[in-house]
Amino acid sequence: MDLPFDTEREETELSRVREREEEDVAQILSDKYGMSYADLSLKEIDNDALRVIPEEKARAAEAAAFEKTAQALSLAIHNPNNPALPALEEDLAARGFHVEKFLVSKKSLDRVFARYADLTFTVESKAGVFVIPPGMLEKMHREEDGKKTLTQELDSSTGLKALDRVSHVLEAVLAGAFALRASDIHFEPGEEKALLRLRIDGLLSDTYFFDPATYHQLNSRIKLLSGVKLNVTNRAQDGRFSIVKGTSQIEMRVSFIPGNYGESIVMRILDPAATKVSYKDLGIHPKLLARLETEIRRPNGMLLTTGPTGSGKTTTLYSFLREIHSPEIKIITIEDPVEYHLEGIVQTQVEGQKYTFAEGLRSIVRQDPDIIMVGEIRDGETANIAIQAALTGHFVFSTLHTNDAAGTFPRLVDLGADPKSFGSAVTVSMAQRLIRKLDPGKKKERPLTDEEKKMIEKVFAPLADKSLIPEKIETVWEPAPANDDETGYKGRIGLYEAIFMDDELARFLRDNPPENEISKVAAKQGYLTMAQDGIIKALNGVTSLEEVAGTVDLPRA
Repeated sequence: MDLPFDTEREETELSRVREREEEDVAQILSDKYGMSYADLSLKEIDNDALRVIPEEKARAAEAAAFEKTAQALSLAIHNPNNPALPALEEDLAARGFHVEKFLVSKKSLDRVFARYADLTFTVESKAGVFVIPPGMLEKMHREEDGKKTLTQELDSSTGLKALDRVSHVLEAVLAGAFALRASDIHFEPGEEKALLRLRIDGLLSDTYFFDPATYHQLNSRIKLLSGVKLNVTNRAQDGRFSIVKGTSQIEMRVSFIPGNYGESIVMRILDPAATKVSYKDLGIHPKLLARLETEIRRPNGMLLTTGPTGSGKTTTLYSFLREIHSPEIKIITIEDPVEYHLEGIVQTQVEGQKYTFAEGLRSIVRQDPDIIMVGEIRDGETANIAIQAALTGHFVFSTLHTNDAAGTFPRLVDLGADPKSFGSAVTVSMAQRLIRKLDPGKKKERPLTDEEKKMIEKVFAPLADKSLIPEKIETVWEPAPANDDETGYKGRIGLYEAIFMDDELARFLRDNPPENEISKVAAKQGYLTMAQDGIIKALNGVTSLEEVAGTVDLPRA
């Protein structure tokens, strides 16, 4: 009796043979065309790579990207003679991709094409790293009017129909922020549109409006990059990611908070180049600078710098650490968070209640460091441990939130520190602010009014060292922008004041005097206050009198 013929099994077997033959042919042809061969039947397809080439272009060229690492791209090609392929390769090269070509079978390529249907805007990229194409950065930096170029680029990107539209939008935002020297990027959703604002030289500037749908996609993309939860929208979240910018890597610290019309996002740009600024270029007056150069090299003691958030305290401390760092000394920091990474220095980070400033500082002292940097003294326990460290053979750098240098000591007392220990522990108390610098090519000189002259006389009246007062007090400088889009300012510089511990001040502080009395005693030391430093910078054309008045308190005439 004849057995029934199993048609289904035979067809499956024939199909398997044909597929194997197809792979064999592809492998043979790869040698002919001088390309690598790849079998993608079992390989995971990288969604990030897939988004580099829009589906329509990929199908037309019979080629698709299947793996991406930074700017290195693996390209699957079925027909090397396809006429659309050269244009695709030129486009990828222009966007800064380094392409490695693989010859694949039609079955392998169809498998990649099938993945386009699975793409969603909420899973566009792996968390942690975002790459800006060099071409985009060069374009933004090349144009004179950065804001106008950014607006045009965002108009173009938001109008795209491609799947990688949101990538282009985010690339434009970030490249524009770098070109305009922004320190922060703000996304503020409203009822009908979301506002993009950039903080440039300390001031926020309205830059662009996004429609709600684009903003929602941007929000998902930034959340994924930052490593926070996509489905959490009713509570604050903090994350961070890195940006590959040319040959450098820049950290982004991201904050999400819920609002009426969606989550507000603030992205802080932590450019490591900021920490490479020499302490000599911060704007510190030469007399103060000479004294600080001596003080930061003491074997023990404490330097505290004060000021509001964003006044450049961390940059100042890092510049001091870079100056005194050498192979012979050990430096350990405890920060919240570690914003910039310094070569050759041990940096640790607090973690909620698990690892606090006080607990970390207590552990650091046992590591036998020469120098300790505490990101911020926030409580009495941290203050007392820092003071004990300064008294026992360590030099401590830290920050406090007070309005001026004299306010450091009452603030420490408020935290529970003993004022009798200040004379032996605290060697320097500094305060600082950041002010905008006038653009050298866009400023003009004007005479001082009588009222301004009287005000300036009042500012300099308490100064013990009269040699620091400029001889010519007749004119100041003010911004002269060429058009409405300019401010006449470019970059920022610091205003500084400092109080140094001496025997008279140490005795005076034992009784916990008020801040204004401390200022009077400190004035005898002959160093500039922030107001006096600002006036001198305005008289010398570094900044404007209006900028100084908006940053520090100036007396009425």
